Amino acid sequence: MTQFRGQTQAFGQPGIEPRWTQGNKAGIGTAYSTSSQVWSTLWNGVITEVYHPTIDWPQLRDLQFLITDGKSFFHEEKAHLHSETKRLWQYALGYSVTNSDPNGQYRITKEIIVDPHLPCLLQQTRVTGNLPDLRLYLLCAPHLEVGGWGNNAHVVTVAGRELLVAEKQGQWLALGATLPFTRLSCGYVGQSDGWTDLHNDFQMDWEFDCALDGNVALTGELQPEMDVPFTVGLAFGDCLSKAITALLQSLDVPFVDQQKRYMEQWERPCHNVLPLAQVATDGGNLCASSISTLLAHEDKRYQGAMIASLAIPWGETKGDPSSKGSSDPHQRGYHAVWIRDLVHCALGLLAAGNQETPLRSLIYLATSQLPDGSFAQVTWLNGEPLQDGVQLDQVAFPILLTWHLHQEKALRQFDPYPMVQQAVRYLINHGPVTQQDRWEQSGGYSPATLAVTIAALIAAAEMMRDRGDHQTAQFVEDYADFLESHIEAWTVTREGSRVPGISRHFVHIAPIDPATPDAIPDPNRGIVFLPHQGPGKPQELRASEVVDAGFLELVRYGIRQADDPLIVDSLRVVDADLKVDTPFGPCWRRYSHDGYGQRADGSPWQEWGQGRAWPLLTGERGHYAIAAHQDPQPYISAMEGFASSTGLLPEQIWDAPDLPEAHMYLGGPTGSAMPLAWAHAEYLTLLRSTMDGQVFNFIPAVAQRYGSQEGRPRAPQIWSTHFQMAEVTQQELLRIQASRPFRLRCTYSDWDDTHDTTAKPTDLGVHYVDIPVPCGQKKPIRFTFYWLDTEQWEGRDFQVNVHTTEVLTPTPTMIQQNSTPEIRLEALRTWSIDSPIEAITPQELLRVQAPRPFRLRCTHTEWADIHDATAKSTPAGIHYVDVPIPFGQETPIRFTFYWIDTNQWEGRDFQVNIDQEANVAPI
Repeated sequence: MTQFRGQTQAFGQPGIEPRWTQGNKAGIGTAYSTSSQVWSTLWNGVITEVYHPTIDWPQLRDLQFLITDGKSFFHEEKAHLHSETKRLWQYALGYSVTNSDPNGQYRITKEIIVDPHLPCLLQQTRVTGNLPDLRLYLLCAPHLEVGGWGNNAHVVTVAGRELLVAEKQGQWLALGATLPFTRLSCGYVGQSDGWTDLHNDFQMDWEFDCALDGNVALTGELQPEMDVPFTVGLAFGDCLSKAITALLQSLDVPFVDQQKRYMEQWERPCHNVLPLAQVATDGGNLCASSISTLLAHEDKRYQGAMIASLAIPWGETKGDPSSKGSSDPHQRGYHAVWIRDLVHCALGLLAAGNQETPLRSLIYLATSQLPDGSFAQVTWLNGEPLQDGVQLDQVAFPILLTWHLHQEKALRQFDPYPMVQQAVRYLINHGPVTQQDRWEQSGGYSPATLAVTIAALIAAAEMMRDRGDHQTAQFVEDYADFLESHIEAWTVTREGSRVPGISRHFVHIAPIDPATPDAIPDPNRGIVFLPHQGPGKPQELRASEVVDAGFLELVRYGIRQADDPLIVDSLRVVDADLKVDTPFGPCWRRYSHDGYGQRADGSPWQEWGQGRAWPLLTGERGHYAIAAHQDPQPYISAMEGFASSTGLLPEQIWDAPDLPEAHMYLGGPTGSAMPLAWAHAEYLTLLRSTMDGQVFNFIPAVAQRYGSQEGRPRAPQIWSTHFQMAEVTQQELLRIQASRPFRLRCTYSDWDDTHDTTAKPTDLGVHYVDIPVPCGQKKPIRFTFYWLDTEQWEGRDFQVNVHTTEVLTPTPTMIQQNSTPEIRLEALRTWSIDSPIEAITPQELLRVQAPRPFRLRCTHTEWADIHDATAKSTPAGIHYVDVPIPFGQETPIRFTFYWIDTNQWEGRDFQVNIDQEANVAPI
């Protein structure tokens, strides 16, 4: 029976304000077994944040030794000793830590693992040296239930031994060792804790029984024999009995047996990985560490959920969040789920040959999807949102994970199709403007977001065709074509000034408020808001002045070719603005004027700073090198150089001259998160892409559709209540769509004539009407909605202006016949002298083409009216004119050629008949 020792409470309540620990970890650890629900971290030779019972729930600030001889010195393990940390095995996340007295008088060696089956952290310790009076104390700082305030510390007696315990809101931890404690105390940090006690006079003068409701610390004196190992255990439970039982049971098993089981567990998921190490330049060290690191970031209760990092960036400056759902991601840390990071991690493991974890992640994603088809910006493992922003790429990424698993036939019995349909519906209903880009900063038109969205839509359409749903697939492809056709117009500036001679290049983002559906993007002079700027720095700049390398995602998925001149020029701008050369190789900052990073003097980021270089961007550049048929090895080698000696990749590296006084070294980690799981995933994917000779994320159907100018689909122009397109061009197809059933009333003539059309439904729940924009149309297309679900008119009109081009001009007769606003652009019919067609259906588009330049003379009315149009040319030397066939057309389309190269008429007429069966009166 557990008994609490006495009632003597420490003084100094509640203690100093709590803080977490540094974010650049030296190690992370957990058992691979799902029954051992503990995750640990290391920094500067000591145990730091420990998470239990889920990976998003820290319960400890740190656990370290204090050392003194009782009379002349006081050493804090993390502050005063020289530390060296090494991995014990290739895959298993166990560490050997050697902490040495700077004067060489003693050394503390520790091996750290987690119990393979119980919620208990284990640390075997050996002290060596020649100090006969050396005294050793354990100092433990509980931060139970994600915070330092409100903790309660006690000394207890159980089974004939004294232990240290702490509790908060029903969560307990228990601290003990295979050696007995000789003295124990509880205190308030900075007031009556063991650190303050020993620091004062090198003696442990206080022995308090408890410290309640505050920022507390546990202290226990140990008297180890020199060079004789002992084991420290830190266990957790949702009641005192569970925590103590787990502690004592874990300590009862010899440490060597625990090590053996721990290593065997880790070998099981890693022994069948692909031989990616053969293309590494470090012998496979970072490859093995990356696989284990990603596996370790998966939760064990919410299996498939993977957090961004077991670290709190610049945690030494961060106190308790105001609540469990604190909205500040920088205060909260990275122990939460971002969909983007999760999918990258799952794909990284898939690239390494692991199919089981990615499938679990996909199932987790399907259960996390919101009813409207979107995904929360960032959540706790249980799906509770931490922030409510919407990032369209995070809606698209689960589709890409589905496609990869579908391609590898790794879905087993799970059907993700409903999730895919809902995600596609959301992208179509709410795109193309994203509330936030992939860096969670700005809203608008982002090249990276558009790339992921387009790739996901084409991947979804391919899966739909595999299921026989060709109609929905075509509808989805139409929307992807629409996005693809506007990439440059939305995200490319013509007023760039960052590199002399390059005025046209991709921008970081063309800012638009998503709540303003009729706003026109301006990638030249739109104003980008820049958060986290230091004193005196501008917080707003023109879009043309802010660049990043997100456009490389267009190449990654096959939307644009690597040698596209615009891509090449944009890379020159990015390199001039964002590239950093380090002793290990090149690295890149996120975007111009980024304010999220270590300050210039090496001090931590606090509300503002200077964005530093991100190793994962070196991985992205390596993928571009593969697409461009260049050597990716320099980028692989650079990422390996950025990793710690224990194989962890940081979020950011120091990209300025060395600052030894701040422990900042060029190419070394800053105080932000290390490891960053996404960076490890990017490295593994780069190895796989190098081994295959092709980018792992490349989607053939995307490249086939957009990879060249020839044969590129003609995209409809899409208007929705969420995205109100301002202008279309003659002969284009205007698609009006909504998420509700409706009947459209439309006019080409300022309401002199109207056309009512019932919208077509799709399996996605999106309804649409297609309006052809006739040749010669000059007035705006005006329309309104009658909502069939509520039997009400919209009560307002909308309009889309028409841009005039040199095309066939329709006669009044032709316009009158055009009584329904639909042309099926998917039914484009091509006619040439060598390959004529006999008939065409109303609402289709007739393309007349020839290998010579010409002007076409055409009639819809047996030469009662004629229309002349000069043919457009393609890079392939094909010349063409598009002739729309209106609904109700009955007479054949007749035409002849005027050959521009010889200045001669063809001298004969041609005709294409009309299929009369298709002329069905509209509703």
